Amino acid sequence: MSQFEPPLRKYERERILLEHIKENPNLHHNALIKLIVPKFMAKSTFEKTRDSLIDKEIIFVTSKSNMKFYHLTENYEHKSSQHVEQTTNNSFHDVKSQVNRLETDFPHKDIDEKIILANSLLRLLLQIDNGFTILDSVKNPKKTLYRDEHLTIQQLIFKVFEIIRNDKDSELLLPTVLSFLGIIVPKYSLDK
Repeated sequence: MSQFEPPLRKYERERILLEHIKENPNLHHNALIKLIVPKFMAKSTFEKTRDSLIDKEIIFVTSKSNMKFYHLTENYEHKSSQHVEQTTNNSFHDVKSQVNRLETDFPHKDIDEKIILANSLLRLLLQIDNGFTILDSVKNPKKTLYRDEHLTIQQLIFKVFEIIRNDKDSELLLPTVLSFLGIIVPKYSLDK
């Protein structure tokens, strides 16, 4: 599982907005802005954060007269789990075909395109594996329900590296791609 550190400020702003919506479900848009802006964030930041929460379906909007009200999505954990499962499965099937096409497409690209393509595929494979790991954990932490998918991802990663190793530019590609992996694999533990 790769480790991506999200920017703390974005999640802090989301938490602040969610808390205010939860504590004040009857406040309309303008009243909510008065509570939050400028004490916690700027108005444009509020709007970006609100839009992000709506896009993620964490909150939804209702209208009464000409006023907007924000509400927390009911049963969000279940809905988000379904969303993770759907997007992970769709991405999994898509990336399998991308890796299969790689063998024929890769030799015809210039070196920079090869680096970008290999790095993008490896990042995507690791993100998909993360999705399956999350689903395994949420559904049944004592079993690996997506064992076949994890194994397929492992084989696809191997295939990407085999294509790189067999490429005429492998002496330049391999160090660059491995350097990229240094960004997404753990380097140290948090307790150091």
